[in-house]
Amino acid sequence: MKRICSAGISLAVLLLAAPMLRAQDLSHYRNFSLGLSVADLSKLTDSRPVDFKVVHQRPALIEELTWWPRLSGYPPQPEAIREIHFSFCDGKLYRIYVTYDNKATEGMTADDMVRAISARYGTPSTPDARLTFSGGGYGTTAKVLDRWEDAQYSVNLLQPSFDSGYALVLFAKQQNAEADAVITAAAKLELDNAPQNAIDQKKKDADNLEALRAKNTKAFHP
Repeated sequence: MKRICSAGISLAVLLLAAPMLRAQDLSHYRNFSLGLSVADLSKLTDSRPVDFKVVHQRPALIEELTWWPRLSGYPPQPEAIREIHFSFCDGKLYRIYVTYDNKATEGMTADDMVRAISARYGTPSTPDARLTFSGGGYGTTAKVLDRWEDAQYSVNLLQPSFDSGYALVLFAKQQNAEADAVITAAAKLELDNAPQNAIDQKKKDADNLEALRAKNTKAFHP
């Protein structure tokens, strides 16, 4: 009888803990998970290779994709997401930046947002911090309203300085730090190579112009 009771208690504990364990999976946002390949994300978003923007090629490949969700149902149901910005380093998704539509969050306080997100990610901390990250050739700084994190992942509710709305950014800590180092190194490479790149571009423009001159000179009839 004691064994049966113990088994029953253990099962009850597991059943109660299961939703909590799922709620604290900080690597997922809806159908997307950090670590996805470019090919996997292409299938989920119905994107083509041409939709991905190459930000840097050296010393590692940094790519980005901005995705706007489609409305579904009839009549179309409103979507809380305005857009999602995906960032990749060497083909692996390391950051998901979600901005919410202002109409979908109109009137909601920061506490309202925290309660809604905590239902998915568990108990937050409240750091006195701002989050700064780069991408697409620009830097973004935002106030962190609340944060959910573990040793591997960080989920942050933000209020961007350029917007009155809310945003959510998820990232894999190690991969995000590595990507930041790559972006810093890439910016230095571009600065160091700028004089030679300008010379090369000037020569390329001159060659193109000469090719057009030759073509038009041959075909031109006054």
